[in-house]
Amino acid sequence: MEQKPSTNFEQEKVIEIRGLNKSFGNFHVLKGVDLDLYKRENLVVLGKSGTGKSVLIKIIIGLLTPDAGQVRVLNNIVDEISYKELLALRLKVGFSFQNSALYDSMTVRENLEFPLVRNRKNLGKAEINKSVESVLDAVGLLQTINQMPSELSGGQRKRIGIARTLILQPEIMLYDEPTAGLDPITCIEINKLINEVQERYHTSSIVITHDLTCAKTVGNRVAMLLDGKFEHQGTFEEVFNTNDERVKPFYEYNFIQ
Repeated sequence: MEQKPSTNFEQEKVIEIRGLNKSFGNFHVLKGVDLDLYKRENLVVLGKSGTGKSVLIKIIIGLLTPDAGQVRVLNNIVDEISYKELLALRLKVGFSFQNSALYDSMTVRENLEFPLVRNRKNLGKAEINKSVESVLDAVGLLQTINQMPSELSGGQRKRIGIARTLILQPEIMLYDEPTAGLDPITCIEINKLINEVQERYHTSSIVITHDLTCAKTVGNRVAMLLDGKFEHQGTFEEVFNTNDERVKPFYEYNFIQ
């Protein structure tokens, strides 16, 4: 398994987070988080369960409000824009859910048509069909277009979920545990797909994962969330070349046990 190369990205920041704090009662989750996502970069966010990774994502898309600090997404300060502006911003940020979040009562075609019909009301049937077939082809599942989600494997559902996110052509992709619950071979396929999406659609992505193989394969840069802050950022090797006793068990759990 080779480490994904770190590239000199365009210096344009698509997400900029400064001094972010979030608490729930006496439970302090994020404690002064600073983080940047650059254009066309895959950034992997690592951290144990309960460290605030999902909270961070929810703040980025405006589902939670920070207690302090600032989150700027595509030059919009998320908690200062109007609700209408927030809805427009969310269309530019695709969120791939851990459980794929497909509608069980809809075929694959209908699942993919739904966001287009809801958000692109000017599109005709031919344009919708073209968009559906294009994203299905991109994830290698054009043959499933008339199937129901119950007829698909876990890996196929994950791919369809990514396709449904891509159909609105977002500038930013947020992946929540993209390889969770999948067998090793399917994990390899999903990692490859994340890289293909980056290349084909020129997306900027944040990938939340516990899977270090995923992190090493798809991440141009890795950020480790520890005790409410990003303590280590850099390439995979830079992050794990440390004597920090909080990092070592994370590596050993994935690669030694």
